[in-house]
Amino acid sequence: MLSKSAAKAFFLGGTALCSTVFLGLSYDTFQQMPQRTNAAGLTASVIRGKHLWEDKNCMGCHTLFGEGAYYAPELTRVYERRGPAFIAAQLKDPDAMFPGQRRMTNYHFTDGEVTDLVAFFEWAQTVDLNGFPAKPSLGAPAQRAASASAQKKPQIFSQLCVTCHSLEGTGGTVGPALDGVGSRLDAAYFERWLKDPLAVKADARMPKLPLDDAQISELVTFLSAQKEMPR
Repeated sequence: MLSKSAAKAFFLGGTALCSTVFLGLSYDTFQQMPQRTNAAGLTASVIRGKHLWEDKNCMGCHTLFGEGAYYAPELTRVYERRGPAFIAAQLKDPDAMFPGQRRMTNYHFTDGEVTDLVAFFEWAQTVDLNGFPAKPSLGAPAQRAASASAQKKPQIFSQLCVTCHSLEGTGGTVGPALDGVGSRLDAAYFERWLKDPLAVKADARMPKLPLDDAQISELVTFLSAQKEMPR
C-alpha cells in the first residue's frame, strides 16, 4: 500500500504525464488541421456558402460531415455524386426538379448565392474525413450483352439525368425510361429538348437544365446510341 507521500507523487506524476500527452496530441492535431481541412481552399465564395448553409438551417434536414438530420440526403460528397449542374438546378427551383415529390423549401437564392453554395459543397468533399462517408458497396446491375448503353455514360448523365430517368433498370422514375430512346427519337429532337423542354412541349415536367453546349452535344450522342435490341 502506498504511503501518503508516494500516493501524492504518483498522482502528480500521472497528471503531468497525461497532461503532456494531451498537449502533444493537441499540438499535432492543430498542425494537421490546415491540410486535412483543405484550409487553402476556403475562398471567399466557400465561406459565403458556409454562412448560407447556417443561415438557412440546412442541417435541420440534411447531414454534413456526419452531423445534422436524416430527413433529406447526406451532402458531404454531393458534389462528387451529383455534380454542379444538378446542385445549381436543385437550389434554383426544387419543385421543378422533382414536381410534386420533393419538400425542399425554395429559398429563391440569387445566382451568386447558388454559386457560393456549390463552391461550399465542392470544398466539403475535399476535407479529409478518413474515408467518411463510405461509398456503398452495391453490385452493378446486370448489363445486356449487346446493349448500346454499355458505352461509357457521360458524367452529366450519371450525375443529373439518372435522378429522374432510368436506363436498364437503374435510375429514377420521375421521367420515362430511356432504354431504346434512340430508336424512337432523333438527334435533332434530343438537342431541342435538352436546350428547352418547355419550348418543345408546353406542359413538360422536365425543367430547363443548366447545360452548356458541350454537355448537350455529349448527351445527344449518347442518347442517340440507345437503340432497341433486335428481337
